[in-house]
Amino acid sequence: MIFLELVLQNFGPYSGKQVINLNPKIDEENSHPIILLGGMNGGGKTTLMDAIRLALYGPRAQCSTRGNLSYSDFLNQCVNNKIDPVADTRIELLFEHIENDKPIKYRVVRSWTKNPKDGKDTLGILGDSDTWPDALVNIWDEYIENLLPLGISNLFLFDGEQVKELAEQEIPPPVVVDAIRGLLGLELADRLAVDLDILVNRKLKEVGNSKDLANLEEIETRLTQQQEDYQTTEEKVEILKNQVEELEQKQQEAFDKFISEGGKIAAERNQLELQQNTKTAEIEQVRQSMCELAADVLPLALIPNLLNQAQTQGEKEFRHQQVQISKDLLLERDQRLLTWLNQVEISPIEVEKIQSFLIQDVDSLYAKTLQTEAPWLLADDETLSQLDNLIYHLQNSKLSAKEKLAILKNKEEEIHTLERQVQTAAAPEDYTKLRQALESVQNQVVEAKANYETIRRRLAELETIIAKSKRELSDYTVENIKHKNSEHIITSAAKVQNTLKIFREKLTLRKLNKLEEEVKNCFLYLLHKSDLVHRITIDTKTFSLLLYDLNGKAVPKHRLSAGEKQLLAIAFLWGLAKVSGHRLPVAIDTPLGRLDSSHRNNLVERYFPSASHQVILLSTDTEIGKKEVETLRENEAIAREYLLKYDFTTRQTTVVENQYFW
Repeated sequence: MIFLELVLQNFGPYSGKQVINLNPKIDEENSHPIILLGGMNGGGKTTLMDAIRLALYGPRAQCSTRGNLSYSDFLNQCVNNKIDPVADTRIELLFEHIENDKPIKYRVVRSWTKNPKDGKDTLGILGDSDTWPDALVNIWDEYIENLLPLGISNLFLFDGEQVKELAEQEIPPPVVVDAIRGLLGLELADRLAVDLDILVNRKLKEVGNSKDLANLEEIETRLTQQQEDYQTTEEKVEILKNQVEELEQKQQEAFDKFISEGGKIAAERNQLELQQNTKTAEIEQVRQSMCELAADVLPLALIPNLLNQAQTQGEKEFRHQQVQISKDLLLERDQRLLTWLNQVEISPIEVEKIQSFLIQDVDSLYAKTLQTEAPWLLADDETLSQLDNLIYHLQNSKLSAKEKLAILKNKEEEIHTLERQVQTAAAPEDYTKLRQALESVQNQVVEAKANYETIRRRLAELETIIAKSKRELSDYTVENIKHKNSEHIITSAAKVQNTLKIFREKLTLRKLNKLEEEVKNCFLYLLHKSDLVHRITIDTKTFSLLLYDLNGKAVPKHRLSAGEKQLLAIAFLWGLAKVSGHRLPVAIDTPLGRLDSSHRNNLVERYFPSASHQVILLSTDTEIGKKEVETLRENEAIAREYLLKYDFTTRQTTVVENQYFW
């Protein structure tokens, strides 16, 4: 399993959307295990660890800042205090793991707002195909338990306080004890023992509450009487069913008569008359608008030929006027040309030829435009323009008049229809009789159906009662067999509990032997001092560590320095992670604590690069300082570096990529 990306949106001190690439791969061929995130105390390092836990486990997450808060209150606490209350808070964790020998990626998304509905977040799982596999959402808790069980998650996601507590206490803290139990498989054995106790208690109650079974003859007599009642009730149901069908037929006949004799229309008379009055008012409005059209230019539609003739004549006379003006201008120009020609040195014969050409040219140009008749309209430009506007307005008025005539025709047809309907309505006294007859038969139908339903339910109840009596009869001997089986289970459960106890002890010893060896090897590797401890044992009940030297004498824990105690605690967690058999990322918050320089170098050089294929370190500038980070860089152990910049004025944290304190 590899964490590829963590996205925070308005989560804790992280305002807006911030993306952290956690992929340890540098390129397709090379990868370095460590993802280093630096930040000062209170700058959001622990929040990142809580975000990973929350994304994976939701309400079950063992977040450091949750305490005794309910899940709803914890979600409210995680909302950034600078955003709009209706804005989304969101965390996304993209990870990859091997499934059926193939790498599969899942993006776990949890989103919520301030005071979330039902006190929960919204969970979504985005797969490789960018779709939300709903089935996986519904079983997510079970699915993540197979990848990274909650019980052992503290072996891989831990902080300096956890290491400090583990180093100082003789007996491991509860979170580590739970992880050990989950690792050793003791939870399964304990759960089986509890389930056996529950089963025994249930069987004891069954045996204690069992009464003498009813006499077989009494059951048979009761069953016979129930069957007779069922037959009688079944006959009543059939009679009432026929009665309902007959009354429904009468109801239909009364309703048909009510319709055919105008009862329905009579009931709607007032509405029909109101519609008729409305249509009449609409017709009056249409007629009024037609009168307004008739008072305007519409009467000129009676003389369309005269209007067209006047328009044509006006255009013809206007064009003739324009031609005459242009002809006069040409003649004046020709006269000026001839006068000039007479003044220059051109022979009179040539001038005469030019004059003859000009006269013929003008005559040929205007031969087609000669007016054969004298003008009689004598209209000016403004008058002709008004005539054009009048003809255009007349066309629009004619179209409007046609539309209103069509509307008027439709309205009159609607009024005629309404009048015919009103005429077919029954008289008030006839309507009253028809309505009363219909209501009477309707009431009879309702009463008959109610009686039918009551008897039918009684019949269904008898079916259930008879079935129960038959089961009692057939199960008479089965109950005795079950009674004996319950007693057998109770006596056998004690034997199973003893066997389970022995199995649990042997399983614990077997797993602890392997764990002891791993913890010892890890401790010596980190300590780089082989003569201090020769053997480490783990108590089977308290899981506390016992150290022994080369002579087999116990080494009291108080003889270890503070740094050695912390290395022992880290070795314990490291050994547990190795024995778990899970290839999982390791995330460590404030990892170096109170270690001195030599022990710190051992941890930096030996543990961090080897703890897992992916190691996420959340450190202050005093824990992984300039010397330590340069060592990790020289050893090519760091894949990515981030700096968590905290602004004390706004109390917001920003993730800066490719940057550390140094």
